Amino acid sequence: MSNIIEINDSIKDKLNIFTSLSEPQLLHFFEPGPGLFIAESPKVIERALSAGYVPYSLLMERKDINGQMKELLPLVGKVPVYTGDFDYITEITGFKLIRGALCAFRRAELPAVENLCSNARRVAVLENVVNPTNIGAIFRSAAALDMDAVLLTPACSDPLYRRSSRVSMGTVFQIPWTYLASDRDYPQQLREMGFRTAAMALSDDSVSIDAPELADIPKLAVVLGTEGEGLADKTVADCDYTVKIPMSHGVDSLNVAAASAVAFWQLGRKHSS
Repeated sequence: MSNIIEINDSIKDKLNIFTSLSEPQLLHFFEPGPGLFIAESPKVIERALSAGYVPYSLLMERKDINGQMKELLPLVGKVPVYTGDFDYITEITGFKLIRGALCAFRRAELPAVENLCSNARRVAVLENVVNPTNIGAIFRSAAALDMDAVLLTPACSDPLYRRSSRVSMGTVFQIPWTYLASDRDYPQQLREMGFRTAAMALSDDSVSIDAPELADIPKLAVVLGTEGEGLADKTVADCDYTVKIPMSHGVDSLNVAAASAVAFWQLGRKHSS
């Protein structure tokens, strides 16, 4: 049986992880160990559970006990499931629970880059992508379009932040990912692991994304840069290829999430065909 706890004024402090703590505070909740993250909506919660993440507590409407969360509750064991009517949850927490449920999960230790990439043939590398919505959209494309892993520089937004995981539809739990040690010299690190690197950028020596030589590379890292400024000049210079997406009507660039979908489709498709 699930550990269902009816919400009332006496226990509202136990809801702070859902209502009051910021994403960075959740990240450091068990410091020095891994902290917590919040997954929102039954689909995202289901994918986190399927990936082996350990639940810590849940917040949900009472009607969903026998509704959209019915199949998932047996999977969370005896962790607290805080529940009540929509209006009372809204009153006591100060926000509207509009996607059915929130689940706090314990974070797992991230794998080393070398372990993550040992059997990978196509990886995405994100340099300083700071918008959680873009992170989520990129992960969704990476999972759908044949990327084997995602690597992030330290300044990137956290893929487990609530907005990122929600926008990704939970695919952040399906595709392996980790952080690079720094945003400096990672093209050389990838090269030492057998990858060629393709910087998605516009320059005089760019090759088109459908260039035949790109299709034949056994291990390829697709490198995408921050919103607005794109990749650092040094990164572009250090990569093996500079790759552009041909465009028309005077458009000179795409949003990084849109560009990632095009790049992953073209380069992943060639790899998998």
